Amino acid sequence: MTFPNGCHIAEVEIEPETGSVTVVNYTAVDDLGTVVHPVLVEGQVHGGVVQGAGQAFGEHAIYDPATAQLVTGSFMDYAMPHAGLVRKMIVDDHPVPTPANALGAKGVGESGCSGSVPAFVNATVDALRPLGITHLDMPFTPCHLWEAIRVARGGASGSRA
Repeated sequence: MTFPNGCHIAEVEIEPETGSVTVVNYTAVDDLGTVVHPVLVEGQVHGGVVQGAGQAFGEHAIYDPATAQLVTGSFMDYAMPHAGLVRKMIVDDHPVPTPANALGAKGVGESGCSGSVPAFVNATVDALRPLGITHLDMPFTPCHLWEAIRVARGGASGSRA
C-alpha cells in the first residue's frame, strides 16, 4: 500500500450583502511519489478541486421530510460545480518515491477532492471568524452564508434554505 499526502490551501472572499463566495487563490502541493505524466496529474487535481468546491459551496440533496421524495431532482435546483468556480489554482508536487512498488508512484486519485473540501471549509469559516462564526455546516450556499452573516450581526434568524 502507498499513502500519498499533501497540503491544500484556499483563500476565499465572501460578499456579505449576498453571501456569494469567490475563490481568490488555491494552492495544492502533493507528494504523489514518482509522477509519470505531470500534465495529467495537474488536470486530475484541478478536476478534484473543482469537485470539492462544488461539494463545499453548492451541492445539497434535499428530501421532503414527509414523503422522502428527492426535491433537488434536476440540475435546475441542484448546484453543479463548473470550471470557473476556482479561477486561480497552483498545483505543484513534492515527489518522494515509495519503495512499495518498482515505479515509486503513490497515485493521485482523490487528491484534489480530499484536500479541497477541508481547505474550502477552513477558508470560509476563517473569513467569517471576525463576526464570531466558528462553525457552519456545508454546503456554504450564498443563502446559507448570508443568513449566518445576518444572524451574527444581530439580525433575526430565519429558516435555512
